[in-house]
This record gives sequence, structure tokens and C-alpha cells, in this order.
Amino acid sequence: MEFWNDIATDRSWEVLIRLKKEFDFVLIGGWAIYLYTKTLKSKDIDIITDFEALDNIKNRYRLKKTAFLRKYEIAVEGISVDIYVPFYSKLAVPTNIILKNSVTREGFRLPSPETLLVLKQQAERDRRDSVKGQKDRVDILSLLLKGGVNLDKYSALLKELSLQDYKKQLKETITAARKEFAYLGITDPRKIKLWKRELLEKLA
Repeated sequence: MEFWNDIATDRSWEVLIRLKKEFDFVLIGGWAIYLYTKTLKSKDIDIITDFEALDNIKNRYRLKKTAFLRKYEIAVEGISVDIYVPFYSKLAVPTNIILKNSVTREGFRLPSPETLLVLKQQAERDRRDSVKGQKDRVDILSLLLKGGVNLDKYSALLKELSLQDYKKQLKETITAARKEFAYLGITDPRKIKLWKRELLEKLA
């Protein structure tokens, strides 16, 4: 079961492929999680890039600076693209660290699964009571189930960034999750209960 309609996600994917040919960037957000998990697609695009690439983007598209999270935005064929840059954007994991420690998957540069998890938690905190907040929670569960997250590395990253409260938040997200599992094709209450218990024990 998809969260967004196919028309929106297909157009978003086409725009993403186009941008990959034009600029160098690290992909974050829902599409990055999709490349790790092959579960839910995204309708928006989120990227991190350096200032050289930002100048190139500015030459091709109408670039808008926004105060929230200190990011830039462009719209490509009706698709929203959020752009984060080093030493300016306010992400839970500094953008310069993400750029230096990216990995390549299916031709895209991505953060580690653990870094993506932290970034997705930050997004969920900022829009918890919205439809996008629910999609964030589905993405978090998807990463934990199918994204290869190493919880020891996750805990170490939180300690390094002084974000230990994120672990408590993650436990709360797991405990409260109900209908989010349906978007991942998981409807067996017993399996959900067992998975929750196993994960919460690892996070203890």
C-alpha cells in the first residue's frame, strides 16, 4: 500500500533522475529510505549539496531561501526539492559530516542508514501531527525493518551528537505504532508485537 499516489511519486522519481544527471548531491529523506528498503516511495525530494553545486542549481532553476531549517528550495515540474548546504542548514546531523561519509547505492550518494534514521526522526519531531509526520513514522519503521540499521552504530551516533533523547523518542514511536505497519504490508498483530518487543529490548 503506497502512501502517495503513483502519479506524484512517478513524476518525483523522474525529476530525481534528471537532477542526478545535472548536479552532485547526497540524497536524504524518503527517496533515500526507499533505496535502502524498497518500500514506500516519496513525492518530495531532499538533497544535500555543496555551495558550488548550489550555484549551478541557481543558474538553472528559481532558487528560494527559506528560514525553516535554513534551507533552499526549488520546484521542478511541480515537484518540491529541498536543498541543504554545509554550515548553514540546521540538520540533526551536520551536513558537512554527511557529505564526507556518504555511500553509493544504485548510483545515488546516500547517508548511512543510521544517519538517515536520525534525520527522519528530526523531520517527524517537526511535523508530528501532520500527514507527512505519519509518513515519517512509516519511514522510520521501514528503516528499522528493512534498511539495515545497526542499533549500536545508531546509539554511538546519538552520543557523538549529544542527541540521546532521540533514543527515547524512537522507543515511543515503536511503542505507539499501529496503522503505520499496514503501509509496510504488516497486519499480523502477533508479528507486530514480537517485532516491537525484540526491537525495544535491543534499544534498552
